[in-house]
Amino acid sequence: MTTTYQFSDKSSDKVALPVTWYALDPIWQGDEKAIQPGLPHTRLAPAWQILLLGDGSPTRHLQLLTGEPTEVDVIDMSPIGTDADNAPAQLQVVPGPRLRRQVWLRTASGQRLAYATSWWEASHVDEYLQNRSLPIWASLARLRTELYRDVQGVYYGHSPELELAFGQQGPFWGRHYLFWHHGQPLTLIYEVFSPYLTQYLGPTKL
Repeated sequence: MTTTYQFSDKSSDKVALPVTWYALDPIWQGDEKAIQPGLPHTRLAPAWQILLLGDGSPTRHLQLLTGEPTEVDVIDMSPIGTDADNAPAQLQVVPGPRLRRQVWLRTASGQRLAYATSWWEASHVDEYLQNRSLPIWASLARLRTELYRDVQGVYYGHSPELELAFGQQGPFWGRHYLFWHHGQPLTLIYEVFSPYLTQYLGPTKL
């Protein structure tokens, strides 16, 4: 598939902004069955498993790790209708037509820590993301929205675009999960974390 990019107007930011989105080219991937018991520590260290396989908020975890607020740079808000969008198969449970949102998660001082793509039912996105510049966790916390984070897949793989964006060499670890609210799927989220986090979490494997 050919990907077209738009570039930021900021001369200091040479990272391509995607018309599609950044999926890892996996060396290895695991499904829900692999995730449930946890991965061998020789594949993924315990601290990294808490971040990737746990059901806590990644933006909250990043803030606790770095000691800085986690901020969001929104790079894409695109209506995609009912297109499959090369997304994980679980996208089909999110009602359409859909809207795709892409962000960088970074510290207040500007260090990019993660990339995230999320897919929402277009008619409900304004209800849950009233301030689109906030992390999803912060937006939903303000609304006191009760959620269940259902991790469905984990990935270890390459992305030239994310190497450029993070200023770090791959491979990278990522995951995708569904948010459930009142028994209904609210959004599908795909996240990739920067190896910069080894400064706080240690090596990715033992």
